[in-house]
This record gives sequence, structure tokens and C-alpha cells, in this order.
Amino acid sequence: MQGRHIGSLLVPAILFSLSSFIPPSRGKTSQSNPSTFTARLINLEATAKETFRFNASLHNSTPRAIIYTFRADMPAGWNLAFRVDGMQVTSFKADSNRTQDITIELTPTPDAKPGTYPIPVTATGESDTLSLKLEAVVKGSYGMELTTPTGLLSGEITEGKRESIHLTLRNTGTLPLEGLELAAQAPAKWDALFEPAKVERLEPGKSIDVVANLKVPEKTIAGDYVTTFSARNNNTNATALFRTTVTTSWLAGWMGVLVILAAVAVIYTLIRKYGRR
Repeated sequence: MQGRHIGSLLVPAILFSLSSFIPPSRGKTSQSNPSTFTARLINLEATAKETFRFNASLHNSTPRAIIYTFRADMPAGWNLAFRVDGMQVTSFKADSNRTQDITIELTPTPDAKPGTYPIPVTATGESDTLSLKLEAVVKGSYGMELTTPTGLLSGEITEGKRESIHLTLRNTGTLPLEGLELAAQAPAKWDALFEPAKVERLEPGKSIDVVANLKVPEKTIAGDYVTTFSARNNNTNATALFRTTVTTSWLAGWMGVLVILAAVAVIYTLIRKYGRR
């Protein structure tokens, strides 16, 4: 009985002694947070004539400074600019455990078709590459041209008369134009009326003929004058400078000739009358 009691005491003691030689188990160490490259908005929408500006942030979580080089895959013809503190860069030095704001500017080609364009952006450091996926949604562009059917922007008009000037209004963008209003900036006392005076809707690639009835006041001095025709709405505008050569009427011309002849006759009479004395 006494031996069993001693044995029961020895077993725990031996196990305790053995456990002292077993190395303690190591728990999993938590990895530090990785560096990040993020943007507040990754999807922007604009026309093909505007610049897409993404506000991004790069956080360097490593214990040392790292130089990151930027790159982006874009459609052919698009322009790209990375800006740090307002300066355009292709790379920059990110300090340890610091976050740097970065502006990414994308400018599409003027003829970019409407649609969604994925823009993969990377910042490559010494041992890692940070990726950012952006999307530029092109909703089309507004464009308009105002000219004449022949492209000739000059004409002749007689003083005191009204002349019809034919204009062509063309939608050169990729979006419809609505509520187009026509106007003219002409010399003082001139008058311009349009037919039609307003275009409700003009589809992309389409054109419409507009007539500007220009009235020149009587007794306008002969010479060249410029009238600015314009068409505009809330999204775009177009102008055309039209040079008008004003001529005098035949009646006014003959009246001038008669005045000159009368003056010559008076002078001749005075010479004959007083020249003999």
C-alpha cells in the first residue's frame, strides 16, 4: 500500500519534470497591415472633352521609405498625368507609415465613343506592386459648327435693302443638341431675323439650314462690315464671322453724279461771269 502511494506521487513529478523540457508552443504572430493604393471614387462619368480626375491615396505601411513608380493602361490616344502635391510626377518617394494623396488625371481623345473604359493603374515599389482599378465612363461630347453651305463667309448687300444669308448648323458631337437659339451681333441700327429662330433638337452628325435675313439701313456708308452669327444652348456654342460689303443704290449713285455735275456747272458759271473782270 505504501509503495502504491509513493508511485502515485512519483508519476506526476516525472510528468512535470518532462514537461519542463518541452519547448513552449509559439502562437501565430499577426502580420503587419500591407501597403494600400486606393481611390475615394473609382468610377467617374464625363464627356470626351473633359478630364477625369481621380483622388487616390497610397499608404506605405513598411518600416522604411519606398520609391513607387506609376503606370496605367489606357486606350490609344488618351493622356495621363499623376500629380503629387500639385506637381506632375511619374514616381515618388513614400515615407514609412505615411499616406500620400495622389491625383490621377485622364483625358480621352475628342472622338472617344461613349462607353465604359477600364483603367488599370499600378504603383510599383522595390518588392511589391500595388494595383488600382479605375473606370472612366465617357457619355459623349457636345460639338457644333456654324458656317455657310459653301463655306464662304462674305457677301454683298445694297444699303437700304434686306439680304437673305443662308447658314448651315451642324452637330459635330456625339450627343443630341436641344434648345439651340440663334442670334446676331451686327453693326448699329442693322437688323437680323432668323428662320427658324430656334432649333428644338439636332441629332449627332446631322445639319440644318438656317436663313438670316439681314437688313442694312439707308444711307449706310459704303464699305466692309462684320456681323457675328451665333448658335448656343446650355452645353455648347458656335459662331461665324460674316463680312458684308455694303454698296450704294443706283439712285443714290446717280444723285451723287448729279450733285457733282451741278457743282461743276455752278463753278463754270461763276468763272464765266466773274472771270472777265
